[in-house]
Amino acid sequence: MLIYPNINPVAFHVGSLPVYWYGLMYLVGFIAAWLLGNYRARHSQGVWTTEQVSDLIFYGALGVVLGGRIGYMLFYNFSGLIADPLSLVRTWQGGMSFHGGLIGVLVAMWFMARRFHKPFFAVTDFIAPLVPLGLAAGRLGNFINGELWGRATDVPWGMVFPRVDALARHPSQLYEFFLEGVVMFVILWCYSARNPPTMRVSALFLLLYGCFRFIVEYFREPDAQWGFVLFNSMSMGQLLSIPVVFFGIILWILSARKKQ
Repeated sequence: MLIYPNINPVAFHVGSLPVYWYGLMYLVGFIAAWLLGNYRARHSQGVWTTEQVSDLIFYGALGVVLGGRIGYMLFYNFSGLIADPLSLVRTWQGGMSFHGGLIGVLVAMWFMARRFHKPFFAVTDFIAPLVPLGLAAGRLGNFINGELWGRATDVPWGMVFPRVDALARHPSQLYEFFLEGVVMFVILWCYSARNPPTMRVSALFLLLYGCFRFIVEYFREPDAQWGFVLFNSMSMGQLLSIPVVFFGIILWILSARKKQ
């Protein structure tokens, strides 16, 4: 049994202003996406430029932060939003939804596709392999905050989160860090290097994330405000992941027909 290392969520102060690890993890994710995007642009035979990558990352970051926070408050804490509307801007306290962030990024990429005069899925195929390392950084932020802990377990690596209770729990944040971050990055990066048909990388991203998230939710404690939302066993995260997988399948089929 392990003990959660009670990390201070504040990394350092700039004067009297606290800088939180959670925000720094997002910054790490955006920088990683920018570096990877520039690498892909330099090897794209002129299809993409580094200036376009900078624009993609900037507007994508806006989509992640705005969509992620709004999605979290709508999907997971709507009653809290109604009781305290200003909680919407307190992102340093944690509380970001991948599914909301995904919608925000898709809106941003639609805007950028029109601006660059490129097909929408050409943009999403380019950006998809850049996302997983950002997801990994975000999950580390969740772990540092001591939030989104797992269900009680007796596995040897079970971890006690003292702010929750004295039970050993799955460190589900680290499971998500590995699957949604490391594994997804390796698969998408290697697959995209093979120049697959348009839509195929986007489809694979949706399929992998939806499946990985659905699996990890079995080890993650359901959100207290929701509990199980379907069949007394399915969490909100799993419910929201079903349409992600569905659209991934649809895109995969469409990409195969387009190739033919």
